[in-house]
Amino acid sequence: MSFFQARLGMSNENGMAPGQIVKVLVSIVVFLVVAIWLLAKLATSGFNVDAEVMTKEAVAARLKPVGESKASDAPPGMRTGEQVYKGICMSCHATGLAGSPKFGDAGAWGPRIAKGWDMLVNHALHGFNAMPAKGGATDLSDDEVKRAVAYMGNAGGAKFTEPPVGGAAGAAAAADPAVVGKKIYDSVCVACHGAGVAGAPKFGDKAAWAARLKPGMDEVVKIATKGLNAMPPKGGYTGSDAEFRSAIEYMVNNSK
Repeated sequence: MSFFQARLGMSNENGMAPGQIVKVLVSIVVFLVVAIWLLAKLATSGFNVDAEVMTKEAVAARLKPVGESKASDAPPGMRTGEQVYKGICMSCHATGLAGSPKFGDAGAWGPRIAKGWDMLVNHALHGFNAMPAKGGATDLSDDEVKRAVAYMGNAGGAKFTEPPVGGAAGAAAAADPAVVGKKIYDSVCVACHGAGVAGAPKFGDKAAWAARLKPGMDEVVKIATKGLNAMPPKGGYTGSDAEFRSAIEYMVNNSK
């Protein structure tokens, strides 16, 4: 006598008809199939990733160090639209990431250009949808943002005029070490020195800075340039050593 024959016999003894037994067996099979399908669906659902957010450009943008200065080595306030685009904006606009109009795509830029210069600039300065204010580069001047808008808009079919980069007087003002130092502090150093994070001497804290200035300014600059403890070389700033020194002098002068 087979197993199923034995079960049928037992079931008959318990009052179950053969048709009922078949229904029970079919129900069990259906349940197992559905359970296996659900488990397979659950196991693979994590791999349904939006391809747009996994492009090399998108991943690279997310992995950039905190506080990295990205908009070229030109003096703050003196960067052209192309320099700002290549240093900041292209991380999204080069590929049209997150719904941003792709650089050079007249079809994508046309409706935006039609809304006018003022609207485009307002969105770029204050943020719009997924784009943060100034594209996340808070050290950019308003004119630098406007130049970038004009540069990208013109590549998409507009005829905007970039605000001119300052003449001799403007260049001199932008190159002033105090101005440069403040710009770098506001965009890079403030991340740690603004609140004294990770043991960094807090901006304006005379006692904290006095102890570190004992070896002299040159030694302080040398140590900061190479990096110390949790601070990376130049605090993550990628500009020139002279510009970085301006940032240190700015912090020191405001902490005496």
